[in-house]
Amino acid sequence: MTLRFQSLWWLLLSMPHFFSLHAQPFHTKARIEDRAFDQVVRKYLDFSVPVIDVDSLYRFIDSDVKDIYILDARARDEYEVSRIPHAQYIGYPRIDKAVLDHIPKDSKVIVYCSIGYRSEKIGEQLRQMGYRRVYNLYGSIFEWINRGYPVVDLRGDTVHRVHTYNRKWSRWVFNPAYEKVY
Repeated sequence: MTLRFQSLWWLLLSMPHFFSLHAQPFHTKARIEDRAFDQVVRKYLDFSVPVIDVDSLYRFIDSDVKDIYILDARARDEYEVSRIPHAQYIGYPRIDKAVLDHIPKDSKVIVYCSIGYRSEKIGEQLRQMGYRRVYNLYGSIFEWINRGYPVVDLRGDTVHRVHTYNRKWSRWVFNPAYEKVY
């Protein structure tokens, strides 16, 4: 083995976190099925917070992964209509810091809102507070609904409605199985 090859091999072996299965779903290549909606989301995001796609989050919820915290960065009335299962209300534009009391700073934190703009802003604040594994749900609850994934009410019961912020934004919810509330 040449010295150059040995150095490269040692470097690869010394950084196993790059090859971790847990790191793979968190990427910047997330996409939305509807091209027009994808363009709208891309227009609003700065990508200052890494993104995760809705399919990856669904797999994590379905597999009952314990070290992930899901935070809802919508207005309280939006959250009360429906939310992604296991999500906690974090607020926007101000963070409800009491929610963070039980979240270790080394945990994976996924933040969402309607399309991803507000959650990106909350994600930025969380990163400034020392949370380093923060991810923005790309397409947020609208894409979650569009893919047919479940939402729950405050009691935890599955519901088929979503708060769409207002009539203008409701056009980005395509799934006819869900009632649009605004």
